[in-house]
Amino acid sequence: MNEDLMQKIMGEVMKKMADAPVAEATEEKCEVKEEAPVAPCTANFTGCGLTEFVGTAIGSTIGLVIANLDAGIHEALKIDPKYRSIGIIGDRTGAGPQIFAADEAVKATNSEIVLIELPRDTEGGAGHGSLIIFGAEDVSDARRAVEVTLKELDRTFGDVYGTPAGHLEFQYTARASYALNKAFGAPIGKSFGITVGAPAAIGVLLADTAVKAANVDVVGVSTPGNGGTSYSNEVILTFSGDSGAVRQAIIAAREVGLQVLKTLDGTEPTSTTVPYI
Repeated sequence: MNEDLMQKIMGEVMKKMADAPVAEATEEKCEVKEEAPVAPCTANFTGCGLTEFVGTAIGSTIGLVIANLDAGIHEALKIDPKYRSIGIIGDRTGAGPQIFAADEAVKATNSEIVLIELPRDTEGGAGHGSLIIFGAEDVSDARRAVEVTLKELDRTFGDVYGTPAGHLEFQYTARASYALNKAFGAPIGKSFGITVGAPAAIGVLLADTAVKAANVDVVGVSTPGNGGTSYSNEVILTFSGDSGAVRQAIIAAREVGLQVLKTLDGTEPTSTTVPYI
């Protein structure tokens, strides 16, 4: 009697397993495949035999490291004496992408930002390049900071849009660190974002759109003549606040900027890599 009952129960279990719908599992797999694409890492860490060479990346970006900086150069650059090793990031196109990438590098390594400058460049475009120097007590930390920065650039170039007539840039981080504090005065540990528009007129519109779209705190507005953009033809808004509000402000500004930039020459602005915001 017990054996018959057991066989009956097992039969019911096997029947239910056989009848279980497969569509649900298939649907879940499809959803995973449809997730936002991730930008491939195009950083290149080969091509030069010098020990100082680390790699190159998008934006004509180069990463270098000096294990023991000359004392005279060290003093002239006003670097803390405890940092005998430095990592160097330099590029022709972009500043926001490199600085936001460097901010991630500071979080991930035992290094500190000792210098950030924005040269007038963009290889002839409306914006500028950047010079970023990390200080570290050990050369391995300096090298690691440069490597992290180079690898992050494919992501941080995701919301950079360019046409022959100008460019737009949008950046976001949930937790600003020392690179963003050094470059833009970002409150450390708070969500932080920037909007950039070139020509500068578009940048003014983006700034106004962003602060009207969400409850954010304006950190600064850089114009061609106020010392914040190396006289480049762009306006940069920096702001912080609640994570959701910062993202909302950026998304609103991006929507307006993409429409306006297109009117200059009819070219559709497209992402440099894959949008991440």
